Amino acid sequence: MLNYIDSKKMGRSDLGWLNSHFHFSFAEYYNPENMHFGVLRVVNDDMVQPGAGFDTHPHRDMEIISYVIDGELTHADSMGNKHTLTRGQVQYMSAGTGVLHSEYNHGDKLLRFLQIWILPDRNGLKPNYGDFRFKIEDRENRWLPIATGVSNTDSKAPVRINQDINIYAAIITNGGILDFTVASGRQAYMIMIEGSADISGIRVGMRDALEIIEDTVTIKAEDKTHILVIEMENAGNGL
Repeated sequence: MLNYIDSKKMGRSDLGWLNSHFHFSFAEYYNPENMHFGVLRVVNDDMVQPGAGFDTHPHRDMEIISYVIDGELTHADSMGNKHTLTRGQVQYMSAGTGVLHSEYNHGDKLLRFLQIWILPDRNGLKPNYGDFRFKIEDRENRWLPIATGVSNTDSKAPVRINQDINIYAAIITNGGILDFTVASGRQAYMIMIEGSADISGIRVGMRDALEIIEDTVTIKAEDKTHILVIEMENAGNGL
């Protein structure tokens, strides 16, 4: 089963220094019928102006992944970590019992990144941080494993999170074709980061998304496309 999500109907926020598309209810955008997709609670497509960013603020009991699309993202936290990531690179933070962090664009170009929040498999975990500097070419015309659950010994994904979830990225060249299968008992949220494609008969443009439940889709790139997939247990109507 497929469900198309039109980016034009997503929540929006424009604070001047920050322009965001909200895939799910967040901040001033509240829709009780669009709170989550399984354990996926937040996907924000954030664009941050140079010299601006999110001041130090708290998180707890959430698995947080930031996927950099363009520009530079600098993270600093109360655990003593401070790192800057660029295009195609990923940072991960398990907020657990509580952590403070900030995210800034200290570069001279617009920063665009996906902010992804996943509900953990249990609360009260010890806070943790990690990042991985993937090469952008490693996802060309194939699915690059980005993240998986800590107990998944079958995956080669270097980022490990406290939930039964798998995250993949791909860049498909113009005219290229790539399939993605969501197995029985599973569901996936597919995000068109850049470009456009025909996905099993549905035209999906930049920032659009698809909910995929126990199905296989065929992606036919109309131009150079950049896609992220978050795959998880099929939770039905609840968590």
